[in-house]
Amino acid sequence: MMIKKILPLVFLLSAYGTYAQEKTSPAKAPAPMNWKDISSWRSISTFSVSLSNDGKWVAYPITTREGDGELVVKKVNDTTIRKYPTGGASFVNFSFSDDGKWLAYKEASKYSEIQAAAKTPGKQLFDKLILVDLATGKQTTIERAGSFSFNNKKSSHLAVSIVKERSGMPKPDDAGGTDLLIVELATGKILNIGNTGEFSFNKEGNYLAYTIDATNKSGNGLYIKDLASQQTTVLDNDKAVYKSLGWNEEGTAFALLKLTSDEKYKTEKGVVMGVKNIGKSPALTSYDPAKDSLNFPAGQTISKNRRPYWSEDLSRLFFGIAPLELTKKEDKPAADSAKKTVDAAPKLTEAQKLENLRKDTAIKSISDLKNALAKLDTAKPKAAPAVTKNNATKPDMIIWHWQDKRLQSRQQVMEMGDKNFTYSGMYDVATGKFKQLNDSSSRSLTILPKQKYAVVLDDRDYELDINLDGQNYSDLYVVDLKDGSKTLLEKKFYMPSFTSRPQPSPDGTKFVYGKDGHYYVYDLVAKTSTNITAAVPASFVNTEDDHNVEKPLTPVVGWSSDSKTILIRDLWDIWQLSLNNKTAAVNLTKNGALTKTRYAGRYSLDPDEKGIDLSKPVYISLYGEWNKKSGIGRLEGGKNGLQPGIKQLVWEDARIHSLSKAKNTGVYMYAKEKFNEPTEFYTSNEQLTTAEKATANAPDKNKYTWSAGVQLVDYVSDKGDSLQGALFLPAGYEKGKKYPTVVYYYEKMSQSLHAYSNPDFPGGGWNPGMYTSNGYAVFMPDIVYKMDDPGMSAVWCVLPGVKAAIKTGVIDENRMGLQGHSWGGYQTAFLVTQTNMFKAAAPGAALTNMISMYDLIYWNSGGGNMSIFESSQGRFKGGPWENWDSYQRNSPIYHVKNVTTPILLLHNDKDGAVDFTQGIEFYNALRRLKKPVVMITYKGENHGINKLENRKDYAVRMMEFFDHHLKGKPAPDWLKDGIDKLKLDEHLEKRAF
Repeated sequence: MMIKKILPLVFLLSAYGTYAQEKTSPAKAPAPMNWKDISSWRSISTFSVSLSNDGKWVAYPITTREGDGELVVKKVNDTTIRKYPTGGASFVNFSFSDDGKWLAYKEASKYSEIQAAAKTPGKQLFDKLILVDLATGKQTTIERAGSFSFNNKKSSHLAVSIVKERSGMPKPDDAGGTDLLIVELATGKILNIGNTGEFSFNKEGNYLAYTIDATNKSGNGLYIKDLASQQTTVLDNDKAVYKSLGWNEEGTAFALLKLTSDEKYKTEKGVVMGVKNIGKSPALTSYDPAKDSLNFPAGQTISKNRRPYWSEDLSRLFFGIAPLELTKKEDKPAADSAKKTVDAAPKLTEAQKLENLRKDTAIKSISDLKNALAKLDTAKPKAAPAVTKNNATKPDMIIWHWQDKRLQSRQQVMEMGDKNFTYSGMYDVATGKFKQLNDSSSRSLTILPKQKYAVVLDDRDYELDINLDGQNYSDLYVVDLKDGSKTLLEKKFYMPSFTSRPQPSPDGTKFVYGKDGHYYVYDLVAKTSTNITAAVPASFVNTEDDHNVEKPLTPVVGWSSDSKTILIRDLWDIWQLSLNNKTAAVNLTKNGALTKTRYAGRYSLDPDEKGIDLSKPVYISLYGEWNKKSGIGRLEGGKNGLQPGIKQLVWEDARIHSLSKAKNTGVYMYAKEKFNEPTEFYTSNEQLTTAEKATANAPDKNKYTWSAGVQLVDYVSDKGDSLQGALFLPAGYEKGKKYPTVVYYYEKMSQSLHAYSNPDFPGGGWNPGMYTSNGYAVFMPDIVYKMDDPGMSAVWCVLPGVKAAIKTGVIDENRMGLQGHSWGGYQTAFLVTQTNMFKAAAPGAALTNMISMYDLIYWNSGGGNMSIFESSQGRFKGGPWENWDSYQRNSPIYHVKNVTTPILLLHNDKDGAVDFTQGIEFYNALRRLKKPVVMITYKGENHGINKLENRKDYAVRMMEFFDHHLKGKPAPDWLKDGIDKLKLDEHLEKRAF
């Protein structure tokens, strides 16, 4: 017994001694980050930092690429910090209760266990759910946890679904229900509801709606539980599947679907259900299209692919409509194979027809009955797919036709979307009437707030041309949902950018849209259209958009909550505009154009808001176009709208972003970062004057060297445009010393001056922080484009920018390299045909022949490249046959004989954006001319590299390539001599890490 007691004490003393020794030993000097260090690099995902609704806690996961992470929970303005292990998952699912007193998070298996399981087919791993009482730190663990949710405002219960243990592979008809645990937070008592399918709490949190999905559908149904009384009400039972359950925003009603199977159809038959009067006597409304042959379209059903919902006034239900797909002949039993035709619907006896008519609740008069009988008499059977007499195998082919509005490749990509497309239906509860809201002439229907009106953008007459030249046109219609009437507002409505599209007011009676360089408001009630920008002493045309489109507009900031005012920004300032032009427009921010500060947009701090409340302060994002500062400003609210004059709350030589607010109190949080300082979050008061650091990102950052700082380089392009470039200094920078430099670009890049680059294995191989850590300077210049000269524009902008950067004394003009991916890859491939300033270039996924690329396909979308060249990034007027000299002049392949720069070319064989042939053309031309080129292809990879092992490999090879040519390091074997195919496996095995 004595021995057993002493041993742990000895262990503790030993551990303490080691800790003390480590604390007193000299710290290691920071070292350049190696690519292998990234595997264990720990950092915050900036999108996952969460502030509790009471403003007392901040939680954020710290994860690593190949290892285990943790969830950090810190008390605001306090030293209390708790850390919880989260396993090897790259994403951590966690949530605060609405009152901020509880935290729930999931802990995955360890990274090593996940890796081992991946090598064992069928191996099942489970997550744990940990419930934390934030006041005491007490934890409760629930094994095999799936989805979970607190009960919103009440914060009294937690629901957790339990993941089933599999025995073999799941079958399509297996029941989806599982155990649902309801945890009473105050007492820790747990209620188990078996075979639960879907579940959802209402907004108030006093009711739980859920479905049962049991084996053989026994007991399947819809239930609602009153959490206060613990009373459960059965709302519906049937041998059906209940799904797509969703509450309305107020939490006073919910809707869902009930689906039943019929062996004659592949498609499940749908019924829409709505429940309201929650808290009183729940009223269930059910609409079954099978009982409405008078109004519901034949051969259709309610779609399972769209979630139904209530109108805001709870008078109507909205849902999707889709075709009933007959079971194909080959799917039927052999006894049925001799049949040559089948009806569109199953053949019914006269008695069955009469019985169906008797059940049809839509028939309420003799006139209705006559119409239904006439519909039955005129229904004609449809022919089944032809079956060859000799059971010959059908060819597998595609027919491409010149009049196809969408390329066959586009149709293939969109096949499932087209197949699952649903039209919109509406059921009026009071009248018991169904109405189909759109058809093939109005597929793009958008229902506006309050569900009284809708808008339709019908591009059928222009779809072919849109897919050819990229200029977007549609006929703009207004739909009155009361009677379904459709009114044409604009014929061939031109949308040069998304900003021109209709944007509805919060009350749903108006929308703003862009036309011919102005904004108009259409009043749906008065049926009038008003130009609201004509009298404003500012232009809302985005003159900085250099694509081949006409008068693209700057964006709408938002509608006021009373739907009487609109905020719109020009290139610099935000304007407050009335809808009737009787009140003069007000420049709220005043000095944007004067100080070259862009008031870029508004922070929406209330997720439940309906428009902008102009009586309250509004927070605005600030960006200094020429000094690259950023920050947050505030406009004060007032009775007559926002008050002119903005107050700068935060304004720094840093990137300031991601402002949020605690829902139930006046605690605010925002993020700040610099190129060499990881993103951190700060909590503060409403004036942002009491900022306290709330996160501790990148805990290992002091082990490594970082960029010594940044410089902004001003220059003028060869065409007279004033531009800038961001120059990132190498770690350990010494003034007067010149450094090897990599130049990187993608259109405008100087705005990246203060953007933090988290160490990672990027999909294109490029990570600027890794290069500055390893002694490189990095320069990112801006490019602006002239029409018909996308390649030459890079020459006119990049080369003057580099020359200006050389004058800083940082860059060694004899050791400069180029890198870019995709469009940046194109610029790189083109630049090396126009200059010999650079000693190495690494274009990734580059367009190299603008003429052949024009007629190829963007396989990721299935669309043709023509529209990209004519109205998007290509910036050409017309096709090559109309503009041959421009296309040829800007194609790297036609100037390839000029190349003297060693090239590392990346092009993957399944690139769905820039066809693999573009890389092959460039590589073979360079090889034919015996130019120094190495091309790397990762099998099966797309436009960017996805697989981790390939990302690692390319990142290392690119740096080896630049190290050799810019630092003089020995060339690795693959770069010096290449690798024979027979030796490739051995080569790759040695390099893998």
